[in-house]
Amino acid sequence: MAKKKGKPSGNTIALNKRARHDYFIEETFEAGLVLQGWEVKSIRAGKVNLAESYVLLKDGEAFLFGCHITPLISASTHVVADPTRTRKLLLHNREIAQLFRGVEQQGYTVVALAMYWKQHRVKLEIGLAKGKKMHDKRATEKEREWNKAKERIMKRH
Repeated sequence: MAKKKGKPSGNTIALNKRARHDYFIEETFEAGLVLQGWEVKSIRAGKVNLAESYVLLKDGEAFLFGCHITPLISASTHVVADPTRTRKLLLHNREIAQLFRGVEQQGYTVVALAMYWKQHRVKLEIGLAKGKKMHDKRATEKEREWNKAKERIMKRH
């Protein structure tokens, strides 16, 4: 029986659905995030947007750009909160080296795919991705429509 796609599981904080639409995801990695206290409180409240975020690799480190975490009014009264500040990603050296190789040699980009809880820590799923062309997007959509039609036909019989 096919697994239905519904709401994300309880530990998922935010998804970047646009990334899977615009890119072929070749490989995924799990990264930790360096966060401030007010950011964790806002994440618990679900005030995160990954839509325009991407990962920049610089000086042997990885940073998350464009992730918007809206500060809570009650949580960030004593701190000047920057909702789109650059956040450092925690990865192993071999994973960072693999990302550098992909970006520099093969023309890939690194995008944020999902943010989720793993035990009591916030984790970010990042993907080594290659951009889709317009005809690739149409082919993906056509295949999705065909799969839906196939399921309908199989359900009737």
